[in-house]
Parts: sequence; structure tokens; C-alpha cells
Amino acid sequence: MIRAVLFDMDGTLLDTLEDLKQALNHALACNGLPERTLDEARQFIGNGIRRLVEQGVPAGTPDDVVEKALCAFKDYYRVHCADDTRPYPGVVEVVRRLHAEGYRTAVVSNKDDMQVRALAQRFFPDCIDASSGLTPDVRRKPAPDMVERVIAQLGVRKEECVYVGDSEVDLQTALNVGVELISVSWGFRPRAFLEAQGATRIIDRPEELQEAIM
Repeated sequence: MIRAVLFDMDGTLLDTLEDLKQALNHALACNGLPERTLDEARQFIGNGIRRLVEQGVPAGTPDDVVEKALCAFKDYYRVHCADDTRPYPGVVEVVRRLHAEGYRTAVVSNKDDMQVRALAQRFFPDCIDASSGLTPDVRRKPAPDMVERVIAQLGVRKEECVYVGDSEVDLQTALNVGVELISVSWGFRPRAFLEAQGATRIIDRPEELQEAIM
């Protein structure tokens, strides 16, 4: 019996692509590096901000320049993380419905923990019971640490959880934790890619989530 639904954030609950691209290009421009397109930025997302910047800079960029770009990204994104970010259509309603029906809900993201909390509160007030983002003492997904942390916060067993995500990182995370996974095709990875990565349960609209859980 499923008692808790754990959500990835970027590409699953929220369309954050434009704001992440703008932050990346700001960081690159500050360091005299060429900017990236929206499609390029899309491919870099999923493994946290550091990895996004490391992939966004040209190959061979010196480490000190990468660190400067990372600092510029964080400073910019801290202020502009919600300029163009929006929930995917229908997502808020589904999360609210699940919460109202007694499911425990949580967000697990490779974003910095402060931003995860701020965005969850902004777009999903009073319907997210726990959240975990990246902190110095926790490994990023696909390591199981963050998911295991929110499972403990929710007071449920992993056998009672389902994890919802949009990427290959989420596939591996669910496998590493040992929880069921529902993949979504409306995020940063298309259905064909998810299928090629081994996803077996894929939904195309948020309205399909409750039925998939049951």
C-alpha cells in the first residue's frame, strides 16, 4: 500500500529550464565564456548546479575559472530562481489532491537545499510534508541519501513510497533506494529516452499520476 509520494523537482514538478539557462549564461558571460542554448542547458540538468556549470563551460576550462563561474551562477540564481519558473500545468492540483486524500508528500532535488525549500513553499504551500536538497553532509542523487532522509522525516517505510521523476538520474536513484518509480514524459527527457534507459512506468499527464499510484 502506497502511503507517500516523493517528487523530483526540476522537470517533474517545476519547469525551471529557462531560469537555469539564464543563470548558466550569466555565469559564463561573467567569465568571458561562450553561452549555451536552451537545448544544451536541458541536457546538463539533473545532477546539481556544480555539474551543470562543469558541463556548461568549454572543455579544458581551468579549475579556478570553473569555480568563479559556479560562484557567479549561485549568486545570480539565488535572486532569480523563480523569474520564469512555473509548475507544469495540472501538477499543483494533483499534489494538493494527493495530500488532501492522506498521502504524505515530499520533494527530493539536487538543487541547493535552500532553493528547494523556497520553491516548494512558493508553489506548493501547505501540501509538501518534507523536502531535501543538496547540503554539504549529503550526497547528490542518484545516491540514496536524500530520498532516505525524507522517508525518515515522513515516518514511512520505503515499501510504502513511490518516487516520481523525469530523468535517468531519477531512474538510478529509485533503483539505489529500492523504491518504486513512476517516470514522467513532460519534463527534461522525452519518453523515448526514458524507455531506452529502462523506465517501465511512464505517464504523459499529471492527471494520470493518481491512477498510476493506485
